[in-house]
Amino acid sequence: MQQYLTYRHLASLTHRSLRVASRPAAAVLICAALLASPQPAPAQGLFSPAITVDDAVITHYELEQRARFMAVLRVPGDLMEAARKELINDRLKLVAMEEAGIAPSEDEITTGMTELAGRANLSLNEFLSTLQENGVDPETVRDFSRVGIGWRDLVSARFLARARPTEAEIDRAMGQAGSGSVQVLLSEIILPINEQNAPQVEDLAQQIAALTTRAAFAAAATQYSAAQSRERGGELNWMPLTKLPPQLQQVVLALSPGDITEPLPLQGAVALFQMRGLREVSGRAQRFAAIEYAAYYLPGGRSAATLAKAQEIIEGTDTCDDLYGVAKGQDPSVLDRVSLSPGEIDRDIAIELAKLDPGETSTAVTRNNGETLVLLRLCGRTAELGEGESRETVANALTAQRVESLSASYLEQLRADARIEDK
Repeated sequence: MQQYLTYRHLASLTHRSLRVASRPAAAVLICAALLASPQPAPAQGLFSPAITVDDAVITHYELEQRARFMAVLRVPGDLMEAARKELINDRLKLVAMEEAGIAPSEDEITTGMTELAGRANLSLNEFLSTLQENGVDPETVRDFSRVGIGWRDLVSARFLARARPTEAEIDRAMGQAGSGSVQVLLSEIILPINEQNAPQVEDLAQQIAALTTRAAFAAAATQYSAAQSRERGGELNWMPLTKLPPQLQQVVLALSPGDITEPLPLQGAVALFQMRGLREVSGRAQRFAAIEYAAYYLPGGRSAATLAKAQEIIEGTDTCDDLYGVAKGQDPSVLDRVSLSPGEIDRDIAIELAKLDPGETSTAVTRNNGETLVLLRLCGRTAELGEGESRETVANALTAQRVESLSASYLEQLRADARIEDK
């Protein structure tokens, strides 16, 4: 069988937390993070054991260094506790790597460090200098890269053959065998944008794209998103992949759990999605020949008064037909009702429709540079069978998900078998 799993999917299993922002945003994030960085421990005892993992030692210095490094990467929560967990895992991984005869070369380690620096649009020297100026030793980054690369190679060698889906499994995932399909679990952030706030929104979107945890993404969704899902930290329910706009399906399938898309430009907004999960389910995937929806346009954009008026209409109507009564006596242009193939629908509208059942409504979309609010209601979907996403893309997504699950179970077993003691 063709080797469907790409380097990007394997790398994402261990380098997901390496994502950082573009140069301007990275500088802002690093400065902000350092304000909350752990304070140095007293010199006395700095290199004394803090934790032992079987015969391996983790020093207080290593804990402090990893916590500082995690602060720069914007990891939320108790950084010392997070550093403790990561370093214990690293010791377990190093033993497993040694037993498997895996030892990344200096060139491979440097390549990994260079990739990390590149995600901040910095050269390796610039990146290491910035970290060193703020108390993070280059050796800390080198150790992080060495373990990440070695563990990636180990789980690839150990689990890749088991994780690759068969042709029949790919058929089921694509819904071609009539017995299975793919569903995705996403979180979203929708940021309204106009000519006045474009620079600020673009910078914010880059900072959100650089987040490394689900908790941080959820906090950003609650604070900044205009979508109704903000009340749930941006979390959407499981949905069939085929409900998403065709242009978004490939983007989503390229993500591993925890990954965040690059900012996606929409009309009047910027969208970001985080993958929380992917699963195969029984039942043929529905594909759609046409989607019918109604759009009622209200002046005033996302002002409190306009949103209140929209909510009034939603509560007073149930179907698309009911909107004709709302628009009665007004210019015909205030209401559109159309039926289009999924590929013909504007991406921002298609994204909202993917979340709706017939009769449900969204107020996340705007037009006219944010000055017009769109009350969007799904009228119905006409199903058909189609080719959908490519076999290779589906196979990559399934393989990455299985490798991640197998490697996580393996690490948990290593941890359960180890003797871990705090000093």
